[in-house]
Amino acid sequence: MAFIEILYIDQHLAVINKPAGLLSVPFPGFKGKTAQSVLEDILRKQGKANAHHRPFAVHRLDRDTSGVMMFALSQVAQKKIMDGWHKIVTERLYHALAEVPRANSKFPPLPEPNEGWIKDDLSFNKHHVGYVKRDGEGGPSRASGTTPARTHYKIIKQGSRYALFELSLDTGKKNQIRAHLAAYGYPLAGDKEHRAHTDPFNRLCLHACSLEFTHPFTHEQMKFEIPEPKEWEKLF
Repeated sequence: MAFIEILYIDQHLAVINKPAGLLSVPFPGFKGKTAQSVLEDILRKQGKANAHHRPFAVHRLDRDTSGVMMFALSQVAQKKIMDGWHKIVTERLYHALAEVPRANSKFPPLPEPNEGWIKDDLSFNKHHVGYVKRDGEGGPSRASGTTPARTHYKIIKQGSRYALFELSLDTGKKNQIRAHLAAYGYPLAGDKEHRAHTDPFNRLCLHACSLEFTHPFTHEQMKFEIPEPKEWEKLF
């Protein structure tokens, strides 16, 4: 059985640590385990799950992304959280292990050397993978059919081969972090879709390390943190 760690649970919501390789929620026709179904199984074993009290999605992490994730436990809570998401959630941070641009790289430099904003629009290919289009001079494209995206980045540590980024999203688009960093020559380790050259841990090296929010019913300020895997440190 797939494993999740429950960090917090009450009658309204649950916060979990999702492992890499587990879908957050099912897609149409998917019959396997997801973080949502595993959490529901736990509630059923405790005799707490029914048609009205079970996990409802309020946001998602990609299958290969690990870390802190929240579920509502009723439709009332789901609506309240989703309607007020940008006011309720005060901080969401990700850590990413990315490859450093190679010598003679043709990628443009990051907008600021160590900390700043990436504001390139995203396009999506026929496989629904997000990427940044470039114009003939290598600059970001603002073509029709793209979607706006804003990512704040900070380089925490950088070696000769890898950099550790801390990231937050002003917009939550599919593949946003992966596409934005890859567009500047920093593909996430293990991200074959964005042309990473290495896969040191047999996974995409993206981790949701922090979630801070105001509880929608008790109004208590809550923060949950799970550090990135310790083995990432070995690469520096």
